[in-house]
Amino acid sequence: MKSKVLTMMFLAIALFMIAAPASAQTGGGMTEKSWGFIAAGFSMAIASAVCGLAQAKATAAACEGMARNPGASDAIRFALILGLALIESLALYTLVIIFLTSAK
Repeated sequence: MKSKVLTMMFLAIALFMIAAPASAQTGGGMTEKSWGFIAAGFSMAIASAVCGLAQAKATAAACEGMARNPGASDAIRFALILGLALIESLALYTLVIIFLTSAK
C-alpha cells in the first residue's frame, strides 16, 4: 500500500515537472481565462471524488444496517436514497458554480 502511494506521488510530481514547460511558452501561452478552466477542472474532479467516496461509504453503511436489522430496511433505504441525493447535490452545485464563473 505504501509503495503504491509513493509511486503515485512520484508519477504526479513527474507529470507536473513535464507539464511546467508547456505553460511557459510565449505567444499564446496560458491566459487568465485558461487558468480558470484548469481550476474548474480540478475543482470538479475533487468534488466528484469526494462525492464518490461519500456515496460508497453511505451505501456500505446502509447495507450493513439492513443486514443487521432486516426489519428496518424500509427506513434505512429511505435514509440512504435521501442521503445519496444530498451527496450528489454537492457535485451539481460545483458544476453550477463552474458554469457561472466560466461564463464571465
